[in-house]
Amino acid sequence: MLNVLKAFWNDEEGVGIIEVILILVVLIMLIVIFRNKIKEIVEKAFSSISKNGSEINKDLGIK
Repeated sequence: MLNVLKAFWNDEEGVGIIEVILILVVLIMLIVIFRNKIKEIVEKAFSSISKNGSEINKDLGIK
């Protein structure tokens, strides 16, 4: 019985899948927790891009 438990404990099949799933769960939790801050940062970035886009186009000579 003890040998079976040792073999089960040392068996590493499927460990990679479990690690990937745990990493995805942590990433999803972080996104859910900080979604408002992420949304705010993205909105500021796109606002800055669209506001300054015409100035950049003028500098490049694009109409």
